[in-house]
Amino acid sequence: MSSPDWGLSAAYWLHMLATVVWIGTLAALALVVIPSARRALDAPAFAAFLGSLQKRTDPLGWFCLAVLTGTGLFQMSASPNYQGFLVITNPWGMAILVKHLTFGLMIAASVYMTWFLLPELRRNALRQSQGQTINPALERRSILLLNLNLILAVFILALTAIARSS
Repeated sequence: MSSPDWGLSAAYWLHMLATVVWIGTLAALALVVIPSARRALDAPAFAAFLGSLQKRTDPLGWFCLAVLTGTGLFQMSASPNYQGFLVITNPWGMAILVKHLTFGLMIAASVYMTWFLLPELRRNALRQSQGQTINPALERRSILLLNLNLILAVFILALTAIARSS
């Protein structure tokens, strides 16, 4: 049974909207917000800023990931190229498989950042403000993961273009 045209159009629109919000937020954070805040704020202010920023961006990011998952699966099932789970008989299937594996890497990196790395970064900044020893590798790791997620997101867009042209 085929999907109604309005349902597929809504799925495409929501998918694109979630993509723009998610990648736009990643790009803004990685390229502008975090580097600027780190240079402009002292350790206690930076710690407070990170906490506030995480409270605002985490729910938005996870909501976008949920929308991307749901709408992506709906679009995939409606595609005439879809032959079944893990059936890879054409370039579309290969592009979608690699896209989903890359998406899984992004989710794993986001889980680590949200529930492990960012809380440790806030504690690190508070320790620094109290004159205690800090772990400088944490900030480098967070910047690396944020940049990695941005690169993976751009790669996913390229895989989407490959799948659409197949």
